[in-house]
Amino acid sequence: MVELNKLANNARNNKLSPDDIQGGTFTISNFGTFKNLTGTPIINQPQVAILATGTIEKKPAVLETPSGDVLAIRHKMMLALTFDHRVVDGALGGAFLLNLANHLENFDINLTI
Repeated sequence: MVELNKLANNARNNKLSPDDIQGGTFTISNFGTFKNLTGTPIINQPQVAILATGTIEKKPAVLETPSGDVLAIRHKMMLALTFDHRVVDGALGGAFLLNLANHLENFDINLTI
């Protein structure tokens, strides 16, 4: 945990060294910090994938209910996954994004593990 905190602090303070980012296989990039909805993340080779997260905004959404569809305001965020097809099959990449979105949409802050 100490190493993770050190890396996070170095990243926040623009003090990452090349050695700090060696050996990874997956990156997460948050371009939403700058109020961007979407972006095109590029893999940092030899990593195999990068997940980019956009800003969270309130958007109209259609919700299916037992009594019919309703229009509601929901928080929405774009996710973009870039991956090396030599390593990750497209179906698995899509399934990963669906699984991640489902977890985020159903996140319960009161959930205890």
